[in-house]
Amino acid sequence: MATAHTNLSEYDKELIPNASEMSFGIVVSEWNANITDNLLKGAYKALIDNGVLPANIIVKHTPGAYELPLAAQLLIENTKVDGVVAIGSVIQGETKHFDYVCEAVSQGIKDVNLKYGKPVTFCVLTDSTMQQGIDRSGGKHGNKGIECAVAAIKMVALKKSLS
Repeated sequence: MATAHTNLSEYDKELIPNASEMSFGIVVSEWNANITDNLLKGAYKALIDNGVLPANIIVKHTPGAYELPLAAQLLIENTKVDGVVAIGSVIQGETKHFDYVCEAVSQGIKDVNLKYGKPVTFCVLTDSTMQQGIDRSGGKHGNKGIECAVAAIKMVALKKSLS
């Protein structure tokens, strides 16, 4: 959804379904905490701003991005969440480690979505530089956490509309 000159924090609140009876998990990586903490703040605030009760938001931390799919799965299996926002930040380095981590995390999150039929939104920044991560976690491009929380609300509403 993001492009070079997009504010990730902008959305039309009138187009967001009522989330007052929804519950969400947020799993957030401790790695690159200067970025993931800001993404968490954005996601949490967006959920609250759209009616989710604080008691209906569970936040759990993981050591890194690689652990996000399992953390999302554990939340779905052990709580009554309707959806999960998976937050992480992987910065390109000099080795192929970046490629392996990004591939595993994206495939893992996709697999949890399909296995459990519950939305897990992909709020994992995969940037070339730290500055790009800062720009997308509350900087000049807004906050991807907000965008992913809004997507989670919309997907939970879609699922409920089909039940």
